[in-house]
Amino acid sequence: DEPAPHTGEFADPVTGIVVPARLDYVHTPGRAQSAYIKALEERRTVGERCPSCRKVYVPPRGACPTCGVATAEQVEVGPRGTVTTFCIVNIKAAHTANLDIEVPYVYAHIALDGADLALHGRIAGIPYDQVRMGLRVEPVWSEGARHVDHYRPTGEPDADYDTYKELV
Repeated sequence: DEPAPHTGEFADPVTGIVVPARLDYVHTPGRAQSAYIKALEERRTVGERCPSCRKVYVPPRGACPTCGVATAEQVEVGPRGTVTTFCIVNIKAAHTANLDIEVPYVYAHIALDGADLALHGRIAGIPYDQVRMGLRVEPVWSEGARHVDHYRPTGEPDADYDTYKELV
């Protein structure tokens, strides 16, 4: 009654399955993130400066990720910024209210003026194959929303690589 040995090969192997999935999160922002969210309601972006290394982190965390010391000095950054690196997305996102975006599109790291950390954002208003490192961009806010929908070119000359190389 012992099981027969198996070679590990199957006549009709399962190679994948499709199942609905949902992840619900509850997040309680602290002092720093609450100030950040409140500023977004006013279509502003704020970070906090580390009292030790003087770097400005956006979004603020309440402590410097490098030095580990508490931050409290609020600094308004942007609204314009520089594309430090990017990727071209060729896979359509699942349909939701804010992700029904035609492919290909560009998703980039954007160093807002005055910030020492790049944010993620979608680039629009320019053909995907013309997006480049150093491109100067500005936010386009969603109507009635508290977030930037995407960034578009400002028309300014590209930023010199030396001005953003530490953020690549």
